[in-house]
Amino acid sequence: MDIDLKNINMADIKAQITKLADKKTLIKIGIIFGAIVFFLIVYYAILNPMVNARKAKLDDMNLKKQETEKFTAEIYSMRAKIKKLKPEYEKYSRLFHSKAEVEGLYQTLSEYAGENDLVITKIEKKEIKEVLKAQALAKADGKKSKKKKQTQVKNVANIAYYLIPVDFEIDGNFIGYIKFKRALSLSNKMLNFDKESIQVVKGNTTGAIKVRGTLTIVGLPNEFF
Repeated sequence: MDIDLKNINMADIKAQITKLADKKTLIKIGIIFGAIVFFLIVYYAILNPMVNARKAKLDDMNLKKQETEKFTAEIYSMRAKIKKLKPEYEKYSRLFHSKAEVEGLYQTLSEYAGENDLVITKIEKKEIKEVLKAQALAKADGKKSKKKKQTQVKNVANIAYYLIPVDFEIDGNFIGYIKFKRALSLSNKMLNFDKESIQVVKGNTTGAIKVRGTLTIVGLPNEFF
């Protein structure tokens, strides 16, 4: 079969195709071609977005699963640390005064005083002062923390402990007073004598004294607010 490529036209092509294939063959080819085109349209327009969406959901589920597993591991780790630190926390927290102990401070001091022949003539609890965690850490590091005016609502989570000043007056004798202070120091509670004035009672031959001062006790934040 000779075809003049220079003078070829669509009519010639159609004639040649008609010679090579019958109508049934052309229909089959058209159907196959149409099916392929239809499949590609359906795949890229419908199936592919659905597959991508499901893949994205699966990736998100896997990511959340990994995050959950990591978070669970961190929880178990924190529980182990808390369990390890709990005895130490309980040991040191006993140094602080509970609210009940602060309320019963007069009775406690009176008992120590009575054991050493002293009489408490005055005991007055002053304004409680909170110490923030940042201030406590700065103090522990030997740094001075800048005092800022409090403009925010008190948040117990930011408070390390409370300082509770107590003014007192005691009558008795010097030896008894020394024993009284020693008894307080052995009580395993955080307590500090900030101010102290000892005066000998004039005209008394028994060595009587009158002590005026301020002592500060320490309380945990969750016990007071």
